[in-house]
Amino acid sequence: MPTMPQKVYIETVGCQMNVLDSELVIGALRKRGYDLTDSPADADVLLFNTCSVREHAEDKTYSALGRVRPIKRDNPDAVIGVLGCMAQKDQDAIRKRAPFVDMIVGTGQLGAVPDLVDKVRATREPQLAVSLGRTDGGRNEVEASFVSYDPARDPSMRPTPFQAFVRIQIGCDKFCTYCVVPSTRGPEQSRPPEHIWNEVRQLVDQGCKEVTLLGQTVNSYVYESGDTRTRLSDLIAGMHDVAGLERIKFVTNYPKDMTDDLLDAVRELPKVVKYLHVPVQSGCDEVLKRMKRNYTAAYYMEMLARCRELVPGVSVSSDFIVGFCGETEESFQKSMDLVRAARFKNSFIFKYSERAGTKAADRYPDDVPEDVKKRRNNDLLTVQNENSRIDHRAQVGKVVEVLVEGPSRREQRASRDREAPGHVTQLTGRSMADHIVVFDGTERLVGHTVRIAVTDASPFTLYGNVLTDEIVGVEATDREPSREPSTSSTNHDAGPRPDRFSLPLV
Repeated sequence: MPTMPQKVYIETVGCQMNVLDSELVIGALRKRGYDLTDSPADADVLLFNTCSVREHAEDKTYSALGRVRPIKRDNPDAVIGVLGCMAQKDQDAIRKRAPFVDMIVGTGQLGAVPDLVDKVRATREPQLAVSLGRTDGGRNEVEASFVSYDPARDPSMRPTPFQAFVRIQIGCDKFCTYCVVPSTRGPEQSRPPEHIWNEVRQLVDQGCKEVTLLGQTVNSYVYESGDTRTRLSDLIAGMHDVAGLERIKFVTNYPKDMTDDLLDAVRELPKVVKYLHVPVQSGCDEVLKRMKRNYTAAYYMEMLARCRELVPGVSVSSDFIVGFCGETEESFQKSMDLVRAARFKNSFIFKYSERAGTKAADRYPDDVPEDVKKRRNNDLLTVQNENSRIDHRAQVGKVVEVLVEGPSRREQRASRDREAPGHVTQLTGRSMADHIVVFDGTERLVGHTVRIAVTDASPFTLYGNVLTDEIVGVEATDREPSREPSTSSTNHDAGPRPDRFSLPLV
């Protein structure tokens, strides 16, 4: 009698890098015969891929572990593993708070997960696999303990089969005082360009149309081999002409590494999305110095002006931390002033969360009260929302190309049947300037690039109509039937459709 396939369940918290890590881990387990399940109770292996950037992310993981503890009690053979940044940073704490966990696997050992599962089953002993700390050896030794894990890709694990993340570097050497990433992901290392180009071609062969290049500070990418030096601009140029690839994105950028050659590539290469995510974190030089960001607010604004000069029409978003150690009202007002002047498309705003093991935790008291952090967060968000409203309203009347990702959030909540042939539904996707766009169409459009006439806008979303006979890159016989566009701006998505996963704080 054939044996039933083993099932694996995984929860992912954190940045795009974690999403990619989960895809790769599940892909490796599938090769061992595992099926993916969305029910923890049905799983033989339960994995939690973790984040340590903010305390809230860690709390979510411990809460999830508490929920699956009864599963372990009822099924002692189930294997429970904690992966990623928390595993690398907090091995002892995890053991104390969740002693039933069978595996603790750091970011540099994710390739070993299938073997570690087998070892737990064979020995019934807990397994620990983590990299060296930054001070536990020389740089070469520490680098070697963080293994870049990039096996064959698994389309079924991606949010859509036509969009994929591609890791181009691991680790970080910036050492911002608030950030755990240099410890949890190790020294900065760039992957060989040939490996990345081959991976992109593999993804396109699987039907992928858009790749997002990932790095903690992605524009710091440099790979040197002999006399050859490959920068991010060179890397992008090397994949630009891959047939079938329609879009190239990259996140997250570091202000001091925003070079002219990269901006020239964004401007000149048609497949590169005209969007830059460049965190500033604060508008106050004293706060930036305590954060060890290594630039001033004036430098950032000069960099921003250069981006807009060299790439006309480029969209720029940013990150801010409010309530960092020693941030006074005067300091905070400087951030408010910078946001007003910068006119970002959108910003990700976070309240400072002290992280054990960071320089900020060692050097500076977390001296801004929680209620003040919350108020500053809301105040900064109010200013940013007005900027976003102006930015989005400026798109009304334009025609934008949108890669259709699927039904909008409102549509996903609706109870009506979307399976009927030709059913008109509310769809969403992103423009070449990374604006979220919502419009009516049939689900046959999903995965295609379409031209949308923008008719209305909120601070978070553009609304429009598919132009008749305007599916980009599709033969006329495959296009949707013509229908008259509606000028009504009713039935819009009720609010923003934010990214499923937050951006890393860099």
